[in-house]
Amino acid sequence: MRVLHIITGLGVGGAEQQLRLLLRQLPVECDVVTLTNPGPVADGLRADGVSVTHLGMRGNRDLAALPRLARLIRRGRYDLVHTHLYRACVYGRIAARLAGVRATVATEHSLGARYIEGRPLTRSARALYLRTERLGSATVAVSATVADRLRGWGVPAARIHVVPNGIDGARFRHDPRVRAATRALLGIPADAFVVGGVGRLVPGKRFDLLVRAVAALPEVRLLLAGDGPEREALRTLAGQLGAGDRIHLIGECDALPDALPDGRSGERSDALPDGRSGERSDGLSGGPHAGPTAGPHAGPTVPAVLDAADVFVSASDEESFGLAVVEALAAGLPVLYAVCPALDDLQAGPVPGAVRVPGGAAEIEAALRHQLSLGARRLDPSAVVGHYDIARSAAGLLGVYARTVASAPAVPRVRPPFVTPVP
Repeated sequence: MRVLHIITGLGVGGAEQQLRLLLRQLPVECDVVTLTNPGPVADGLRADGVSVTHLGMRGNRDLAALPRLARLIRRGRYDLVHTHLYRACVYGRIAARLAGVRATVATEHSLGARYIEGRPLTRSARALYLRTERLGSATVAVSATVADRLRGWGVPAARIHVVPNGIDGARFRHDPRVRAATRALLGIPADAFVVGGVGRLVPGKRFDLLVRAVAALPEVRLLLAGDGPEREALRTLAGQLGAGDRIHLIGECDALPDALPDGRSGERSDALPDGRSGERSDGLSGGPHAGPTAGPHAGPTVPAVLDAADVFVSASDEESFGLAVVEALAAGLPVLYAVCPALDDLQAGPVPGAVRVPGGAAEIEAALRHQLSLGARRLDPSAVVGHYDIARSAAGLLGVYARTVASAPAVPRVRPPFVTPVP
C-alpha cells in the first residue's frame, strides 16, 4: 500500500510529532506533503528516511495549490491519501478527488468546542470543513470526545473511527542523569521545586493561569516548553508579578531524537549513537532518551524537560486528547490537569498520579502548595501509558486504512462541484 500524508505544516507541534512517530510504526510505504512551513519535523522525517515535499502554499486562499497537489497525488499513484490539520484536510480532500484517488482518510487532531488548532472556531470554518468532509471516506478522531464533537456537527457516525494518539513510553522513562544535565543547562538549582508545562503558547492553553499560580509561590519555578503568539505576553506577566527570574520560557522542544539512532526508518533501535547497545543513553547525544542537545534544536527535548520537572500542570480547559499529560505520566510525574480526554474518556475511574483541578489560578496554586508539601518524587508510570502505546495506535490506523481501501469505489477524475477558499 502506498499512502500520501498531507499536513498543513511541519513545525514542532503535537499533530506533527504524532505523524512522525506513527510513520516509524506503519509497515506501509508513506510519503509526506506539507502545504507550508517545512520546519524541524520535516528535517526529522527526512532523517528517518521519509520523502517530504513542500508544496509552497502562500496562504489560506492560494487556490493555485490545488492543481499542483492533485498532480502530485496523481503522479504518485497512491492507494490512499491521509490528511492532517484543518487546511490540509480541506485542500487535500478536494485534490484527492481531482486526482481520482480511491480512498481518503482525515485525522482530526485539534477540534475543540470553541477552538480548532488553537484558533477560535468560526461558523464559516465549520461550514467549509463539513462541505469537504463529504469528499472523504473516513475521519479519524483522536479521542471519544472528538468523535462526539464530530457527530454533533453532523458527520455520519459510520465515517468516524476513534484511533487515540499514542506515545513511545520508553522515551519518557525518568533518568536522573538527564534531570541533572537539563537543570544545569537551564541554570536551575538541583534542589529547586520545578513545575513543568508543555504546549503551544496560545490563549486556549491558559498558561497565564500557571504563571500566576507559580508567581504566588516564591520557592517554585516554572519550566515551560513551547512557543506561540502568547510568549511575550507571558514573559511580561511574569515580570509584572515579580517572578521573571523563576519563569523559564524555553521555546519549542522536540519530542523525538533527530533520527532513529541507527539511521533506519520504520523501526526503533536501542543502539546508542556510538554503536553501543543494550543500555540507555545519558541524554546528551541522542538515543532512546534524548536529552539537552538532541533533536533539531539546541535546547532540551520534551522528555528532558519532564525529567527536570517535579510536577506537571495542564491548565487548558479544552483539549482534543491531552498528549502532554500522558507523556508526563510516562515520566512518572504527578499531574494536575483541568481537562484531558485521554483520561476523562476512560471508564476505569481516577488515574493514579493524576488530579483534576478545575478552576483558575487560585485552585492551581492550592494544588501546587499540596504537591510542594509532598516534596519532589517520582511515581511508577501509569497503566494509561501502555493503553496509549504508539504501536496500538498504528495498528488501529492500519485497520482503518484496510477497511477504507477495500470499500472505496473508484472515483472519476472530475472537477468537484465547488472550490471555496479556506476562511
